[in-house]
Amino acid sequence: MTQLVNNKNKLRFCLLGASFATSNMGVSALTAGTIESIVHNHPEAEITLLDYEKDPATYKFKSGNREIPVQLLNMRFSKKIWLKNNIALLILLSLLLKVIPIKTIRNKIINSNPCLNYINKVHIVTSIAGGDSFSDIYGLVRLLYVSLPQLLIIFLNKKLILLPQTIGPFKGGFAKVIARFILKRAHIIYSRDHYGLIEIKDLMGKKDLHGKLRFCHDVGFVVAPIKPTKMDLGDLSEQKEGVYDLIGLNVSGLLFMGGYTMNNMFGLKSNYQELTYDLIDFLIKKKDLSVMLVPHVFGQGKNSESDSTVCENIYADLKSKYPGKLFLVKGNYNQSEIKYIIGMCNFFIGARMHACIAALSQCIPAVGIAYSKKFKGVFETVGVENLIADPRTMGKEEIIEVICTALKYRMKVKAKLQQIMPQVKNNIYDIFKDIDMAL
Repeated sequence: MTQLVNNKNKLRFCLLGASFATSNMGVSALTAGTIESIVHNHPEAEITLLDYEKDPATYKFKSGNREIPVQLLNMRFSKKIWLKNNIALLILLSLLLKVIPIKTIRNKIINSNPCLNYINKVHIVTSIAGGDSFSDIYGLVRLLYVSLPQLLIIFLNKKLILLPQTIGPFKGGFAKVIARFILKRAHIIYSRDHYGLIEIKDLMGKKDLHGKLRFCHDVGFVVAPIKPTKMDLGDLSEQKEGVYDLIGLNVSGLLFMGGYTMNNMFGLKSNYQELTYDLIDFLIKKKDLSVMLVPHVFGQGKNSESDSTVCENIYADLKSKYPGKLFLVKGNYNQSEIKYIIGMCNFFIGARMHACIAALSQCIPAVGIAYSKKFKGVFETVGVENLIADPRTMGKEEIIEVICTALKYRMKVKAKLQQIMPQVKNNIYDIFKDIDMAL
């Protein structure tokens, strides 16, 4: 770990649960949307990501015509507790600081640790927890992974702001204890849907939340689409780019493999693999549409949750069956580049929520194949809750019927999105004005 540089004249922001190092473009979209919102209100701000990585880094983030350096303050989540940036050691030191009465000794401990020293000089600390990981839906280890940095900030007596995300559900007793501890001490709590506000109130019981619960749309809506310098869409580039009947289909590698347990982790009523193949057949044969397979989580590996691998396998299986009608997005793209590609579609279907947000934010009607409650809540905030197909409660025929109806009324949906989207984006841009007033 190297010492990061503080500029004393700039307002300093530290973002938790945000990363550009993941292959999941949903996480990258949340990171990019948060940064866009910060620089909209504080153009000269210094922005740092506090995240788990072996090495520090500096990312060059494009915002309009500007290139903004975003530093990574790297922590470790490992058994090597002696490392200065190990999260366990950092938390132990933060607790030790609370019981040492002599200020000079406390300052010496802080100054001797680059991570603590940097955090101590930050003005605003926010957490977005990967959008939906402040929950035990993915298991207790994931919850601990995103909660430990938040606990560190609380123990260091810094004000913690929870940015718009899906909070909960919390099923286990220990998970609820962790959640209550953090929520009680957070300075402001934003939910990206109205159900989240209700869930937090139910979880906290009669505890007074002092008006700190607020709603704001998902920050992914303000991510800018940027045309890739190199784009590989196969035959689509020559034959079908920009055609009216191009349907984008995001296939989730996570759902395809049955979740992290590989045993229908999310309790789907519909077989997702069969649904995907039948849906492609329905769109191409029954509706005479062209389909582009769009990954939103990249990477390779037989047992990974990569959308790329699944999309490549499906394309290899079906390209000869649907010549000139089935296409594949090849290669890796960042959150803005894949949003540009999604923007080439006239209609979208996705099992990754931020792939759907990339479409909706460009006023492209999108049906979400929902495996968690987050879809319904977020879609409802932009008035398209009827575009949810939930395989946990719906059979294959019901899901295809939802898509068929959405296709029929897609121009009306497009007009509705064009009307609402400017206000959605303004709401997100105003979030740091709201935070400024609350601090």
